[in-house]
Amino acid sequence: MAKLKMAVFASGNGSNFQALADGARDGRIDADIRLLVCDKPSAPVIKRAEAAGIETYVFRPREYPSREAYEREILVELKRRGVELVVLAGYMRIVTPVLVDAYYGRMINVHPSLLPAFPGLNGIGQALEYGVKVTGVTVHFVDGGLDSGPIIAQEALAVEPGNTEETLAARIHPVEHKLLLQVVQRFAEGRIRLDGRRVTIEP
Repeated sequence: MAKLKMAVFASGNGSNFQALADGARDGRIDADIRLLVCDKPSAPVIKRAEAAGIETYVFRPREYPSREAYEREILVELKRRGVELVVLAGYMRIVTPVLVDAYYGRMINVHPSLLPAFPGLNGIGQALEYGVKVTGVTVHFVDGGLDSGPIIAQEALAVEPGNTEETLAARIHPVEHKLLLQVVQRFAEGRIRLDGRRVTIEP
């Protein structure tokens, strides 16, 4: 079976990107990461991609008149590489219809909360500030809203007494990595079905 052609979008450290790259390399996911897209030229994730031998497309949003303008360029790069799945893994920008319409049902995002609770920036800090006893990780399809797309998979995690933002993040990151790889592999196997807001994963 041909491997799933994938692109990853990231803006920061890139631990989720690293998990995907490692999973693709050792065969835990039947995927070939064709491209890393990054909006911050100094982001550590770029070095991770270079170390893994993965091509990068790095851009500076301020150099473009609009989000749509740079997304049209990105779309050309994705199509040129035959990308079938886009994974937003710590990509800190709202995606416009330019990409959403082209990849709806084939673009996923990982978020560190149990959506619809605590969307947007700093989901971990939001959960702690609210005082929840349980938080977790969500992988969902991207629909152009703020972490509002159909939910594919979730995993809960208890907030332990004394957890800080840093210690809770350290516990959440491994869950993100595991759940993201599971979803990507199910997608590669053709087992994920999207019907309106309902997502089913075939056994």
